[in-house]
Amino acid sequence: MLLAQEAGTLNYIWPVVLVLLSIPLLKQKIGWLSILAVFISFFGTIIIGTQGQIFDLKFDNLLGVSLALCSAVFWALYWIYNVKDKKDEIVKLFLNFCFGLFYVSVYLLITKGLPKISLEGLFGSVYVGLFEMGITYILWLKGLQLSETTARVSNLVFISPFISLIIINFAVGEKILFSTIAGLVLIVSGILLQQYAGRIRISKN
Repeated sequence: MLLAQEAGTLNYIWPVVLVLLSIPLLKQKIGWLSILAVFISFFGTIIIGTQGQIFDLKFDNLLGVSLALCSAVFWALYWIYNVKDKKDEIVKLFLNFCFGLFYVSVYLLITKGLPKISLEGLFGSVYVGLFEMGITYILWLKGLQLSETTARVSNLVFISPFISLIIINFAVGEKILFSTIAGLVLIVSGILLQQYAGRIRISKN
């Protein structure tokens, strides 16, 4: 429904959603810097969703924007409840895939039945399983374990969306919109401000 650059970038709002949901679910307090960070990132999503037409508030595909933002909500909820689960991270990842396969299979059998699996679809699924949530997730955990401080590794996350735009430009052939870059800069700025606010709270305590 959306350009790859729009859908992918809007998904990066999840750290901001994580902060908001942590208030009722983890009983965390939020300061004025965190509130400002939320507004900055939210303004970034508006710029991307409207393709820069912020004063008209005209969304080219409101449903697509809503679905992309909903994925950010689900991703934030996943991490919140993941914090409460003390099992080994790789074991949890394996269990997530196993139960996900079971639930999807049951749903398909109840509704439309198992679909015909094309070679392209199979390769796509394997690619997503390995590189979206498999090997990359394990490498990320290993990086956190080997790093002297988590902050040194965590900041590398913010390189990812910009690299994604380069790949989208060359692999998909999409012309990267200025509104996407501007919105992404605001989203990342909001997330960095949120991290700074968190460090201030820790130093005060």
